[in-house]
Amino acid sequence: MKLITGLGNIGEKYCFTRHNAGFMVLDKWAMDNNISFREEKKLKCFIAKMGDNLLIKPTTFMNLSGEAVRAVMDYYKIDVKNLLIIYDDIALDLGRIRFRANGSDGGHNGIKSIIKHTGTKEFDRLKIGIGPQPNIPSENYVLQNFAQNQLPELKNVLKTAIEAVEFYLDNGIQKAQNQYN
Repeated sequence: MKLITGLGNIGEKYCFTRHNAGFMVLDKWAMDNNISFREEKKLKCFIAKMGDNLLIKPTTFMNLSGEAVRAVMDYYKIDVKNLLIIYDDIALDLGRIRFRANGSDGGHNGIKSIIKHTGTKEFDRLKIGIGPQPNIPSENYVLQNFAQNQLPELKNVLKTAIEAVEFYLDNGIQKAQNQYN
C-alpha cells in the first residue's frame, strides 16, 4: 500500500491558491475516478482509497502536514518507503513537474513538517511547478490564486501529474524520474 499525500491548506479561501497544488492533483484524480474523500478527524486528514493506495489531504494546514502523515502511517502501518508527497514548488515554472527520491525541505514548511514527523528525508516527492515567482515575498505569492491566464496551463499540469503518479505506481521512482523530469 502506498500513501499518496497532497499538500495544501483547507478552507475555501485557499482552495485555488498556488500552495494547494498538491490538493488539486488529488482532487482531480479522485474526481476522474469517481472517488470521494471523507474526513478522518483522528487522523487529521481527508482520506480516500484508490485501489491498493491511500490518498490523503491533511487538515492540519500546510505547516503541520507531518502530523497527519505520521498519524496515517502509524494507523495503517505504512513504511516511509511507501510514501509519496505531492506539493507545490516555487523554483519550478508552472507546467513543469519533478520527481525526487529524497532531499531537504528546500524551504517548504509542509515538507519540513513531514521530515520532522517521519524522522527522515528519504521519501518520494512529486513537485508541481508554480513559478516563476514575481518580486514579492514567497509567503504572499504561494497564497495567491492562480491568475486567469494560467488556468489552461494548470489544467494541463494536473493531468500530467496524474499520469506521472500512475506511472510511478507501476514503475517506481527511478523510471518516473527518467520519464517525467
